[in-house]
Amino acid sequence: MKCLLVVHSYHHKNTEKIAKVFSTILDAQIVAPQEVDPSALQEYDLIGFGSGIYGAKHHRLILELVDCLPQVHDKKAFIFSTSAIISKSKVAKDHSLLREMLQSKGYTVLDEFACHGFNTNSFMKYLGGMNKGRPNSEDLDDARKFILTLKEQFV
Repeated sequence: MKCLLVVHSYHHKNTEKIAKVFSTILDAQIVAPQEVDPSALQEYDLIGFGSGIYGAKHHRLILELVDCLPQVHDKKAFIFSTSAIISKSKVAKDHSLLREMLQSKGYTVLDEFACHGFNTNSFMKYLGGMNKGRPNSEDLDDARKFILTLKEQFV
């Protein structure tokens, strides 16, 4: 199974920490969206798309890449993110644009993962940030369980 992780993570590398857990288990390369040749994604069996959440959606570089992807037939993908606030309904909303974009391109989104990330955006920097130390060891364990389950279902 050939896997790729397309990740944009820059403030505190929260999402990259999750991607590294996924990468180890899937034996997948981690690349930034601006490094991806959209036509080259055809050679992968499973692609993960992840970033922090900004304004209730994934980072614009992830969305711009997906917008440029060619139509495919039933390619497998999964979505992941880190953000300041996590709840099932919020994650569903935060992931909805990326999920819909991938589905419109012919991707089957197998599952989705989200966890807290350290946030110092906007006024939070003056308060010392939110979710300091996240993702933590429990979040990384949750990421490991998620990707193992996804891998078992996929293989």
